Amino acid sequence: MKGAGGTSGGVGQFFIGLIMLCGGLYMLFNSIVVSSSFGMGMRLYGFNAFGGHWGITSGIVMIPFMFGVGLIFFSAKNILGWILTIGSLTALVFGVISSIHFSMRSMTAFELIVILVLAVGGLGLFLRSLRNLGGD
Repeated sequence: MKGAGGTSGGVGQFFIGLIMLCGGLYMLFNSIVVSSSFGMGMRLYGFNAFGGHWGITSGIVMIPFMFGVGLIFFSAKNILGWILTIGSLTALVFGVISSIHFSMRSMTAFELIVILVLAVGGLGLFLRSLRNLGGD
């Protein structure tokens, strides 16, 4: 009978490693705090031109969107309307994604060590179970 992954490795090691890996990753992701600074007056993109630093806010991105939607309602075959609408929505989505901030919550060294031992140790056990142990 074959073991984990069709190899002669241990099925017990496979499941223990998988449980440890999932538990460690769950604890790691649970300790990450996600926040966003997105707002309609927030600067999405910035560039230097004409001796100054200019910013494109999320409200300014909506102006070509409105023109694009108007052109689409006037004539659905208008390529410029579709380009303006899709381009504005794409810029808005990228702006929202780029405004996301990730940080770790405050934790003790023991909690961090437990998380890392579970995640990395579980990964090691999981991978070891997929290795051939015998001379098959």
